[in-house]
Amino acid sequence: MPDLRIAVFASHTGTNLRALHAASRNEGSGFSVGLVISNNSGSGALAFARAQRIAAAHMSSRTHPDSDELDDAMRTVLIEHGIGWVVTAGYMRKLGPRVRKEFVSRIINVHPALLPKFGGQGMYGQHVHEAVLASGDTVSGPTIHMVDADYDTGETIAQLEVPVLPDDSAETLGARVLAAEHTLLPATVTGLATGQRLYMHIQP
Repeated sequence: MPDLRIAVFASHTGTNLRALHAASRNEGSGFSVGLVISNNSGSGALAFARAQRIAAAHMSSRTHPDSDELDDAMRTVLIEHGIGWVVTAGYMRKLGPRVRKEFVSRIINVHPALLPKFGGQGMYGQHVHEAVLASGDTVSGPTIHMVDADYDTGETIAQLEVPVLPDDSAETLGARVLAAEHTLLPATVTGLATGQRLYMHIQP
């Protein structure tokens, strides 16, 4: 079976990109990272992609001030690189309608909480973990979901639970959830690439 070529969108360090790239090199993974796009020209994600000789592009309002032109340019570069699925992982922008239409039902996002809780506009990074701690919940963990036109509302594919400890801070909880993302996201993409898509996967 030919490898599924994925594109990874990331804004900052790209730790999930690194986890995906490592998993893609495992025998039978069924996928490869064919393109990395970042809205941040100095992101660690772009630096890693270039170091690994993965096609990489900085695309943002600085490169394309008109949002429609940016959306169309992203769609074009994804098609040019033969991308089958799009993965947003720590990407701090909403994808445009042209990209969403071209890749309908083929875009996933990783969110650092157990959706439908703690999702929506403004719920990212430390804000999520602070909200989890304030709620008194005893479990958290990442969610992989389909991307639609709204924030964090697409169909859930997979979740992985981690404990919330009594002495947790947003930083310690965030580190535990991020480590779980590095397990869950590659496993989910491998499942999609090998025909085991759209399953619910909750573990303690």
